[in-house]
Amino acid sequence: MITSAIGKIFLDAYNEEYGTNYDARTFFLEQFYPLFFDQNKYMMTAGNSPLENPKLSWDDMIRGKKPYETKEQRKNRFEKLLKKIDENVADASIARGYPSLDANATTSGQVTNLTFPLSIEDIYASWIGDALGIGIQGGFSILFTQKEILLDIHKGWKLYRQCLNANQILKGNQINTWNGQWLSHYYDTRLYDEEAPLSDFTPFVSKDDLMNLSTQNWTKVLIGITRKYKNTQLIGYIYSIGQTNTSIGFIPFDLTGIRRPIQLYCKLFGNSSSRNAEALWGTAIGFKTACTVGAIGIKAMEPKGLKDFIENKKKPKVPKNEEETININVYKIWILAMLNNEELWDKSQELAELLNAASIDKDKTISTKRKNLVEDVLDATNKKQFIAAATEIATFVTDCDKFKEIVKEIHSMPTDNVPYFLTLVRFQFKTL
Repeated sequence: MITSAIGKIFLDAYNEEYGTNYDARTFFLEQFYPLFFDQNKYMMTAGNSPLENPKLSWDDMIRGKKPYETKEQRKNRFEKLLKKIDENVADASIARGYPSLDANATTSGQVTNLTFPLSIEDIYASWIGDALGIGIQGGFSILFTQKEILLDIHKGWKLYRQCLNANQILKGNQINTWNGQWLSHYYDTRLYDEEAPLSDFTPFVSKDDLMNLSTQNWTKVLIGITRKYKNTQLIGYIYSIGQTNTSIGFIPFDLTGIRRPIQLYCKLFGNSSSRNAEALWGTAIGFKTACTVGAIGIKAMEPKGLKDFIENKKKPKVPKNEEETININVYKIWILAMLNNEELWDKSQELAELLNAASIDKDKTISTKRKNLVEDVLDATNKKQFIAAATEIATFVTDCDKFKEIVKEIHSMPTDNVPYFLTLVRFQFKTL
C-alpha cells in the first residue's frame, strides 16, 4: 500500500539525515505515537482503529464541557491497537490507507484475491506515511516520494503540536491540512524565518467558537516546491481518506511547466506583484479535473476566465485598478508560457503598437474606418481571419516591413498557437 511505501521512504531519509537506525515499529512507539496521540488532542484521526477517541466528544472536550481522556485511558487504547496489529490481518482498522476486508464496504477499492506479503512493519509504516500526506483544497491529499519533501513536512510536525497545545480552541486531527499550509509557508523565502518559524504564519480560521486550519490551494504548495527544488518532474499519489475513500492514483507533476509562468511573471512584473498574483493561478478547471489530463503542468495553471477571451466571446477592457491589472497580467503571462517563446512577448507588443498607430489619421484623430479595420484584426481567432484582416489594414501601417515580418511569423506558427498569440495581442493593445 502506498502509505506504507511512503512511510518507509521517509524512515530511510530520516535515519540518513539524523544518524539513527529506526524501523517503522520503533519509530512509531518512540517518536510518532507520543507526538501524535499521547496528548489531549490528536494530530490526526486514528480512523476505525482502537486508538480513536469517540468522534462526537472532541468538540465538547475542546470547549471544556467534557474532560479529555486520561493518560491511562489513552494507554489502554494504545495497547489494544498494538495487540490488534500483532494478531490480525492488515486492514483499515489498523493500517492507514488500507481497504476494509469487506469488499462491499465504501472504504474498499481495487480489491484483489492475490495475497501480498504484508508485514507488521508495513502496518506501522502506513501510519507514518499517512501523516505525510499534503492536504489541498478540494478534499484531496498528495503523497510525494521525494525524500527531501518528506523531511520538510516532518519539520512542521512538532510545530503543529506546539500550536495545538498552546491554543485551547484549535481543533486537532488536521495533520494533512497542516502539512499543506506548512510547506507553502516554509518554502516562501519572503516570509519564513528560521529563528521564528511560526512568524507571519496564519493558517487558522474561526468557526462558531472554535478554530480550524484552512486548507491550502494546490498551486501555493507546488509553487513553493518549485522554488526550493529544481526537479523537472515529481510523481504524486492523489487520494482522499474519509467515510468514502477516493483514489485518483499516481500523477506526474511537471515542475518545469508549473515554474515557467511564475518565473515569467517575476521577470516581467516583479516579485512583489507576483506574490499578489499567486492566488489566480490554476483556478480555471480545478485540481481534480486537471488530474484527468494525465499530468499537472502548465495547462493546469490556467487562470479562471481566460478561455472566454481566447475564444473571443469576451473583449479585453482597460484595467481600472491594481487588481484588474494583475488579473490581466496573469492572463498574458499564462499565454506566453503556453507559447513557450519569450520573443513573442515583444512581437505582441510591437503588433499592438502598430495597430494602435494605424487607427490614427494624419491629423492625430481616430479614424472610424481605420478603427474598424484594426478591430477586424483584433477580432481574428485563427490564421485565415487574421491574414485577411491584416491585408486590409496593411496600407495604413507605418512600419510595413515590421508588420509583414510579424504577419509572416503568425502564418508560420503551429495552428494551435495562433489563438493564444492573437489573444495576447488583444490584451497588449488594451494595456498600451
